[in-house]
Amino acid sequence: MKALVISDGRVSWQDRPDPIPGTHELLVEVGAAGINGADLLQRAGRYPPPPGTPPDQPGLECAGTVRAVGDRVTAFEPGARVMSLLAGAAQAELAVVHERVAMRVPERLSMVEAGGFPEVFSTAYDALFTQAGLASGDRVLVTGASGGVGMAGVQLAVAAGASVVASARSTGLHERLGALGATCAPPDEAVGLGPFDVVLELVGGPSLASAMGSLAPGGRVVVIGTGGGGRAELDLHALMARRATIRGSTLRNRTLEEKALVARRVEHHVLPLLSAGRVRVLVEDVFPFDHGQEAYERFAAGNKLGKIVLAWG
Repeated sequence: MKALVISDGRVSWQDRPDPIPGTHELLVEVGAAGINGADLLQRAGRYPPPPGTPPDQPGLECAGTVRAVGDRVTAFEPGARVMSLLAGAAQAELAVVHERVAMRVPERLSMVEAGGFPEVFSTAYDALFTQAGLASGDRVLVTGASGGVGMAGVQLAVAAGASVVASARSTGLHERLGALGATCAPPDEAVGLGPFDVVLELVGGPSLASAMGSLAPGGRVVVIGTGGGGRAELDLHALMARRATIRGSTLRNRTLEEKALVARRVEHHVLPLLSAGRVRVLVEDVFPFDHGQEAYERFAAGNKLGKIVLAWG
């Protein structure tokens, strides 16, 4: 098969051995795969995958058609359309995924949309609901809201009955973000629209102190992105006075059992919203797999709403 391979800070389309599915795994003919910030970090040598995953093959999510199944697979059959989280190596002609993490692609979802769904919607759902305990009526701030996870988080919070403020530097994207049901503002104005019960922090260090200052009593901050920097100075007196909570979260290094639990929650709570048209996978641009370096550069350029996806046709 061919796959995107990292070499000297770039990605290129190269030959790699075909992966072989284990007893509980699916061999998937990949139709689409989303690009995420973690892929760019891996390309730069700053985010190695867990042990057992090819260190030079990026990709945390994909969608495609099951070509073959392991001896003990019971949930899927050859020909099924599936989408899944992976620890890496998703941006290839073939990928192996565990049946417990895979999800069936809803009928109304295109392969391109499915390829951009698993990582961002799983991350956003886990952060908002499992980590932050989001409830109807909460006031939510999503920083860095124009990215993939931000796009997902805004929609999931709105669908849950929360009042959402979306913070984004690119004012040209505010109208489209607003169409998702959020109030949009530049970062320095967004924090003034609080107080917030939940902050979904996708920018990191430069944003965290002001986000903390905008919290309501008992407010919760979940940090799931550090694109703006990984260090911040916090006022601990304000943290104590607000009885606030700060949590950090990633998906990539979790155990199979933990990822399977996230997948089942997403199936139960998010896929029905997709099927009903209440949330959408917004795709900013699509590139062929063999134009991977160009796709990565488009991702790095920013000024986008939603996903950059690699796909065929």
